[in-house]
Amino acid sequence: MKILFISSWFPNKLEPTNGNFVQRHAEAVAKFTDVEILHAIGDFNQKETFAFDDKIINGIRTLIVYYKNTNNPVLNFMRRIKAYKKGFQRMQKPDLVHANVLHNNMLFAVYLKKKYKIPFIVTEHWTALRKKNYNTTSFKIKKIAKYIGNQASVICPVSEDLKKGIENIGVKKPMVVVPNVVDTHLFYPRLTENSLFGFIHISSLIPRKNADKIVKVAISLLKRGYNFTLQIGGDGDFSELKRMVEKENLQNNIDVFGMQTLKQVSQRMYNADCFILFSDDENQPCVIAESFASGIKVISTNVGGISEFFPENSGILLDNADENLLEQAMIKMLSDHSFFCGKNELVKYAEKTFSQDTIGKKFIEIYQKVI
Repeated sequence: MKILFISSWFPNKLEPTNGNFVQRHAEAVAKFTDVEILHAIGDFNQKETFAFDDKIINGIRTLIVYYKNTNNPVLNFMRRIKAYKKGFQRMQKPDLVHANVLHNNMLFAVYLKKKYKIPFIVTEHWTALRKKNYNTTSFKIKKIAKYIGNQASVICPVSEDLKKGIENIGVKKPMVVVPNVVDTHLFYPRLTENSLFGFIHISSLIPRKNADKIVKVAISLLKRGYNFTLQIGGDGDFSELKRMVEKENLQNNIDVFGMQTLKQVSQRMYNADCFILFSDDENQPCVIAESFASGIKVISTNVGGISEFFPENSGILLDNADENLLEQAMIKMLSDHSFFCGKNELVKYAEKTFSQDTIGKKFIEIYQKVI
């Protein structure tokens, strides 16, 4: 089968980590069949109306078409669709399109279906479509998502929680939950124990991730005599986190860092003991799957589909992003290692649930039924 991945979000020169979970899904599928990737994105600094970046990335032909962005959203949308059309002319004709994220970009998948009779499925990751967020997500977003979703052959939300949200906006198509993927050859456990217990948090550092609250709690515990390390950072603005740590002179215990490659993320997790996710809203975060593959436990807020992929004794789920709850969880993690399951159990769970083989085979099965 020839499969074409398109996505509303995808890593590019302007946003190097945006939608990297889509790229990982494509790589999992590429283990079993022929995959190409096409993406279009606007660039305000570009002189040409269209520019083509055609590369082989991790073994997959990836064509990103950059169009000249303007302050006119209607013109931008028209250029984006034209960019997709121009890019599609350079690709091999697929048997199926694997679209990602029910944003208006994916109207291009509907166009391909109507013009060339190419069926498409959709993988959904968007927190805006969660049932919990129904009243805060705009009518326009929900209407477009409903239209595109009902043109698809199958919808693959990354969690049951998100599936309920998609059904709630009126999408009637068959749905199969397929979670995010983790490269279990890249993320693997450390066999020796750390002399000092290590926490870690890696994210986009946007406000709803609450990275500042994690640092605040860590500082409080360190000043009270608890001894541990914290690695914290990601691809957002980390200047305030750095300022908080330097103010307390705790740089020896708290390492604040910027954007990381996936290999660097795996090394940081390899050297940690517990991942902290303290978000107000999530779907099914890759970082938790990567943590389990690395054999490390997790403290997380119980939001979105996190509890669906959180085996017993693998960590601590918090009712909400309350700093007192996080403090108690970190203390328990530091003082009661034996309560939680061992590394081998976490690694086996990750391999069975999130590995490239597992996820790739699930998608192949779905493609075959559709085609």
